[in-house]
Amino acid sequence: MKQKHLQYLCCPDCQSDFQLEVAKQDGVEVVSGQLKCAHCNQSYEIKCGVPRILADKIESDKLKSAENFSYEWKTFSELSDKYREQFLDWLAPVPADFFKDKVVLDCGCGKGRHTHWSAKFGARDVIGIDLGTTVEVAYKNTREFDNVSVIQCDIYKMPLKPAFDFSYSIGVLHHLPNPAAGFGAMCAQLKPGGRVSAWVYGREGNGWIVYLLNPVRKLITSRLPLAITKVIAFCLTCILQPALKIIYKPINEMHFLKSLRRLLFYNDYLYYISKFNFKENYSIVFDHLLAPTAFYIKRDDFASWFTNNNLQDVKIEWHNKNSWRGTATVSRMERE
Repeated sequence: MKQKHLQYLCCPDCQSDFQLEVAKQDGVEVVSGQLKCAHCNQSYEIKCGVPRILADKIESDKLKSAENFSYEWKTFSELSDKYREQFLDWLAPVPADFFKDKVVLDCGCGKGRHTHWSAKFGARDVIGIDLGTTVEVAYKNTREFDNVSVIQCDIYKMPLKPAFDFSYSIGVLHHLPNPAAGFGAMCAQLKPGGRVSAWVYGREGNGWIVYLLNPVRKLITSRLPLAITKVIAFCLTCILQPALKIIYKPINEMHFLKSLRRLLFYNDYLYYISKFNFKENYSIVFDHLLAPTAFYIKRDDFASWFTNNNLQDVKIEWHNKNSWRGTATVSRMERE
C-alpha cells in the first residue's frame, strides 16, 4: 500500500484511525508491516504490499466465492487494452474524464483491470478491495501507479472512511450472499455528492441461464475441483469461439447479412464477446461455471437499491439485453 493512503483507512470495528508500523518499504510502497488500532487494540498485517484487514472468521459461502474467483484471476492474470472499452461500457454514461482528480473505490477489484484504468484515467487516488487472495494479482498489475493501493477486506465491513468521490462495482454484487447490502456498503463510503455505479446480471433476458445453466453451475461445476471445471470451460469455449467468429461477428457486421440477426440466439451478448480472443472468452465461460453464488437481478429490484439508499439522478440501462448498469449520486444534503 502507499503510505499516503493511510488517510482513507480506519478500523472496521470502531472506525478509529490506524497507526502504521513499517517493516519493509520500497519507495512510497509499504511492502510489509502492521496496521494497529490504538482504540480497540486490533492489529492487521500488511503482507506482499497488501493490508489484510479481515475478520477472524468468514462465512463459508463468501469464502468459497473468494477462493474460486482468486483461482480464476490467478489463471487469467493478464491485462488487455480491450479492458478500457469494456470498463467504460459497463460504467456508461460515466466517461473517462469523470475520473480526473477523483478519489475512487473499486469494490471487488479482482485482478485489478478496472483499478488499472481508473488510475490511468487520472484519478487522484484509487483503492481496490477484494476478499480473496486475488488481491496479490491486482497488486502486481497496479503497482506501477503511485495513486493505487489494494486492500484485502470484506465489502460488508470495509475498513474505510466515507471519503470517496466515486464507488463502483462491476460484476461482483450478484455474487454476494446479499447483493443489496453490498450495494448499500458501497454507497456508505461516498462523500456528499459522490457517485456510485454498478453492473449486474439481469433476470430479464436470461431465462435460459436461470433455468438451464444455473442449476448445473450451482449443483455441479462450482463444486467440482476447479481444474476440472477449467477443462469443461475450455471444451465449451472450443465450441463457442468458432460460432462467434464464423456466425455472430459477420452477420452483425456485414450489411447484406444483418437481416439475419433476429434469428440468432442471444445475439446482443454473443456478438459483444465475438470481438474477444479465445483466451478472454475462455475466462468468461470459466467465470460463469465456477461461482458458488450468482443472482440474476430484476430491474425493479435493482432500481430499489438506488431508492433505498436515497440516491438521486438515477440512470438505469439494459445492457446487451441481459444485464443492468446503473449510476446515481448521493444527495449533498443527505450526508451533511
